[in-house]
Amino acid sequence: VQLVESGGGLVQAGGSLRLSCAASGSMFGINVMGWYRQAPGKQRELVATIITGGGRTNYADSVKGRFTISRDNAKNTLYLQMNSLKPEDTAVYSCNAAATLQNRLYWGQGTQVTVSS
Repeated sequence: VQLVESGGGLVQAGGSLRLSCAASGSMFGINVMGWYRQAPGKQRELVATIITGGGRTNYADSVKGRFTISRDNAKNTLYLQMNSLKPEDTAVYSCNAAATLQNRLYWGQGTQVTVSS
């Protein structure tokens, strides 16, 4: 599985961005996809996840009500709609795809999001 993120950039506080993660290769067994972020000097943290079958979502408390994770199965693309962005949202955002029953995990290369105050 190959994952390629896009959509990052520089935005003012209060603005919006939509990140995309295009997946290619065999998605057989992939049952969870998610977005994570890592700010300079900090550990990587979970932003949001989605169960591929059924669409159940989970969000970090810091982004609830502002970010929305979604997936277009036909396009094999994962999205993260980010609204009301804050400077503390500045980080490299990466998507991943997990086949939890086969213990397989794949990561994209990440895309930079910078929110100016």
